[in-house]
Amino acid sequence: MKSALTVFKEQINSFYLIRRLSLYELKSNNKNNYLGMLWEVLNPGIQLAIYWFVFGYGLRTAGQGRSDVENVPFFAWLLAGMVVWFFINPAVTQASKSVYTRIKMLSKMSFPMSAIPSYVIMSKFYPHLYLTAISIVILNFMGQTINIYYLQLPYFMFSVIAVVIAISLITSTLSTIVRDVQMVVQSIMRMLLYMTPILWNMEDLLNDRLITIMKLNPFYYIVEGYRSALLGQGWYFIEHFQYTLYFWALVLVMFAFGSFIHVKFRRHFVDFL
Repeated sequence: MKSALTVFKEQINSFYLIRRLSLYELKSNNKNNYLGMLWEVLNPGIQLAIYWFVFGYGLRTAGQGRSDVENVPFFAWLLAGMVVWFFINPAVTQASKSVYTRIKMLSKMSFPMSAIPSYVIMSKFYPHLYLTAISIVILNFMGQTINIYYLQLPYFMFSVIAVVIAISLITSTLSTIVRDVQMVVQSIMRMLLYMTPILWNMEDLLNDRLITIMKLNPFYYIVEGYRSALLGQGWYFIEHFQYTLYFWALVLVMFAFGSFIHVKFRRHFVDFL
């Protein structure tokens, strides 16, 4: 608990620097591209088009896909869930290797190492805001108009940042000690794309026991929350109150464990380079 409080205070005290470094990270990642930061929107758009063609059009033509999911057009349903995955996936994978790839540069600065994953995550959050705004415009053109359930969207944005930071404290520490962890993280994230209700509706194909197992994945909560907000399906975090309690309990446990191992090993990070 002491380690968790220490890391939490470091995040709060370094918030201004985290914001500055995250903006620098975002600009530096795109400075050599002719289209610059426009790729932060184009790349997800291309991926989304491919997923829609395969799962929404190709499989439906073959008699295995669906045109609607819960009376919502498949593309709208896919977009509402996919928009947050375009933040989760790069944020987790990049944050997990953030410490050992930047420690030499940042060790010369008066900057807590626990904030390194945080500013990398925040650099991925800015494009997420743009993508969410574009998604809202597209959904409105498709008939999914802005509704009162949008008020829960900031809550789920805060939730996804919290869970990604908690995970990154664990993975960034372990990957600094053992580089193979980064490869494991990338493999798990590829697997979670199909184990999270993004590309297919689990409730139509799985029984209650398997759905309960799938809900152990915290990203299930996030994706369904975004859908409830963007598609006006209800107050997800209230209607699934027990799931909300589980989600935050898991986040706190992961944050406490990640903080513990981070504080324990960060003095020796340079030795592992």
